[in-house]
Parts: sequence; structure tokens; C-alpha cells
Amino acid sequence: MNILDDLKLQYRLGGIAMRVIYWNIACFLVSLIFFYQFSIGQFDFPNWLALSSDPQVFMFKPWTFLTYAFFHFGFMHLLFNMLVLNFASNLFLTFFSQKQYLGLYILGAIFSGIVFALSYYFLGNSASIVGASAAIMAILVAATTYRPLMDVRLLIIGNVKLWHITGVILLLDLMQFRLENMGGHISHLAGAFFGFIFIKLLQNGTDLSIIVSKVLDFFANLFRKSPTTPFTKVHKNYKKPTEKTSSRIVTKDKTQQQIDEILDKISQSGYDCLTKEEKEFLFRAGK
Repeated sequence: MNILDDLKLQYRLGGIAMRVIYWNIACFLVSLIFFYQFSIGQFDFPNWLALSSDPQVFMFKPWTFLTYAFFHFGFMHLLFNMLVLNFASNLFLTFFSQKQYLGLYILGAIFSGIVFALSYYFLGNSASIVGASAAIMAILVAATTYRPLMDVRLLIIGNVKLWHITGVILLLDLMQFRLENMGGHISHLAGAFFGFIFIKLLQNGTDLSIIVSKVLDFFANLFRKSPTTPFTKVHKNYKKPTEKTSSRIVTKDKTQQQIDEILDKISQSGYDCLTKEEKEFLFRAGK
């Protein structure tokens, strides 16, 4: 199995968190090809991807309230965000579903984008932002709100409470609020606030992620072809199954059993624990 096949398998089996990370990396690679200005050494994102605080721009490009959350200004920006996203995702998905995860990521990004645009408009400033930080903060704060006293083991430091980690990140945002990238820090704090509200509403029986699930289901059903039901002649066959048919059923059961065992191994120890033969078997079975 080559590296490309390995990545494809991880994408299929890694769940929604791995897919969001892949989407962010893919968007970065695309932006590196089309929007990176090598002459000045930085990105120049168009206003139909980056979120602008100018009402004349975002009112006619409302999709930018989401697209900005999948692009980054540089490799280190992407790397740090994906490391924090992976950390926060593992915590959040310990307690909540993948649909709630995707719903929180999308709604957190949209809410933070709205707060940024309105704040800059009333402050009389004009700027554009990109980055997944606001959505990531929503996920991290949501997990912290639900289990603030969870022990998290860090290298060198050892065990600390989850709220200590989140508190330090929020404190750094507040300390740098007036120094630079004020729009980014506004969106970070807005994402954190939304993550807190998301969990409090969920604990009271209101799941905001249902909004995203219904919208995605609507578009999925819109583009899904309706199954045709051709006329079929009803014919009952009372013959006993042949030995050949029985053999195929047994083979299928054994294959499915082997797949289930490998998936259980992944859920317990992670994808990297698989042997080369097991990865190749899953890749063939997934085709």
C-alpha cells in the first residue's frame, strides 16, 4: 500500500474530525497554488473566500462567513491550528456525536464571523480574516464547559485540568487583544463564547447542531437521484440454496468479521497500530 492509499484509508476511517483536518489542509494547498504571492511572500485571498468586515462585501458574499474558517495565512498558522483542533476534537468526541461536532464547527465559525464583521463595522475599521481558530475555540471551550475538571496529560508538565489549558489560551487572547490582529482575537473570543452557549443549551435540551444536520440533509436529498422502481415479475422460488450460494455467504461473514475486528483495534489503539497487511486488507475491502 502506498502513501496515497494510506491517506485515503485514514480519511475514510478517521471520522469527521480527521476529515475536517484534511479539508483545511486541502484548502491550504489550493490557496498556496492560486493565492500565494511569491513576490511579497504572503497570501492575497480574494474577498469571495476571506471574510471582510465591509458590509458592501459580506452582504453580497454571505458564504464567506464559513469559507474563511478553512483557509490560513501560512504554514505555521495551519500547523498550530490543526494541532489544537486534533486535541480539542478528541476531547469533544469523547462525549458527543460527530454530527454535533460538525454542527458546532460550522455554527461556531459563522457566529464568530458575524461578531467580527459587526465589531469592526461599529469600530470604523476595515479588515479581512481567514483561519479556523474561532471554530476550534468553540470546540475546545465546549469540551471544557462540559468536563472542566478532566485530567489532561501534557509532555514535561504532566497532568493538568482541562480548564487550565483553555484558560491559558483565552488569557493569551485577552492579553494580545489590543496589540495586533484584533479582528482575529475578537473572533477567537466569540468562538469561545459560542462553545459555552452551545453546551449550556444542549444540557437544557436544545441541540443547535440539528440546524446544520437538517440543512446538509436537505442538500444531500436535493442532489440524490430518486430510485426508480421498474416493473418486476413476482416469482417464488422454493428450491433449496445450493452449496455454492452457501459458500459465498460464509465467506462474506468471515470477511465482515475480520473488518469488524480491525475496526475494533483502531477504536482501541488508533489507526497507526495496524499492520501493513491489515491496512491493505481494509483498503481492498473499502473499494
